Amino acid sequence: MKPDVSILILNYKTQRLTLDCIQSVYDSETNYSYEIIVVDNHSSDGSVEAVRERFPEAKLIANSENVGFAKGNNQAMEIADGRYVLLLNSDTVVRRDTLETMIAFMDSRPDIGASGCKVILPDGSLDKACKRGFPTPSASFYYAFGFSKLFPDNPRFNGYQLGYLDPNDEYEVDCLVGAFMLVRQETIRQVGGLDETFFMYGEDLDWCYRIKEAGWKIYYYPRTLIIHLKGGSARRRPLKIIYEFHRAMILFHHKHYRRKYFFAVNGAVYAGVGVKFATALLRNALTAGRGKPAPAPDLTALGQTANPSDNNSEVRL
Repeated sequence: MKPDVSILILNYKTQRLTLDCIQSVYDSETNYSYEIIVVDNHSSDGSVEAVRERFPEAKLIANSENVGFAKGNNQAMEIADGRYVLLLNSDTVVRRDTLETMIAFMDSRPDIGASGCKVILPDGSLDKACKRGFPTPSASFYYAFGFSKLFPDNPRFNGYQLGYLDPNDEYEVDCLVGAFMLVRQETIRQVGGLDETFFMYGEDLDWCYRIKEAGWKIYYYPRTLIIHLKGGSARRRPLKIIYEFHRAMILFHHKHYRRKYFFAVNGAVYAGVGVKFATALLRNALTAGRGKPAPAPDLTALGQTANPSDNNSEVRL
């Protein structure tokens, strides 16, 4: 019998985090069936052997090179048998009721193509990426230049992070975060998988854009939550991460907004990303060696324990 949900976990040199993530899934209390598919992007930390030894029932794809987040998840989707597909970051810990709550919600709403739960950070604060609007030129401008912080309750200035909406309420949104995204198989068959042009950022935004273009709704449903151990520290970030982050901005705008705006607006967007990229490089150089250890995650919200050791600073590279 096919499972209700296929849980896709991409691993790149995050052995301890990945094992903890998988264990949190197996600790779930749910009447729904699931399969776990782990994709390893050529890790050198013994991840493949560790997953095989501890979780032999999980399906494992061991790549001979780092193919990126989008392609790695697409590989898993090709062998996924579930009615739903769940993108789940390796640096997350799910609550025991997460699968039960989210699948039941999706079953009750056949008009929804993708949904996400509340995502909290180790310090207990909200991961604001779990409910977002699309990064239109205006929304991106207001976000980049701090207007969203100056006017947190104004929808005009908070079109990207939707800070004016109560994170404890449920509602339709433009996009979710790839760290936890539950997607209907019917939706995937219609719109396709992740765009592999994006290597490690922006693919979730692009996927949500295409899902909504196809007429499906996307919902934020905070009746359960996960912890996202994202970041890990404030240490200097690899240059490739900075590059891919800003390249994703250009790719998304070029793909979805270039034809909708005049050349002057497009030019301003590209120039703005260039300035932001240069600023990020400078800030990265100045903070080298000044990193602080990440705070221990507050797992009380999950009602369970975990072992979030090996807190790598990036897991999607």
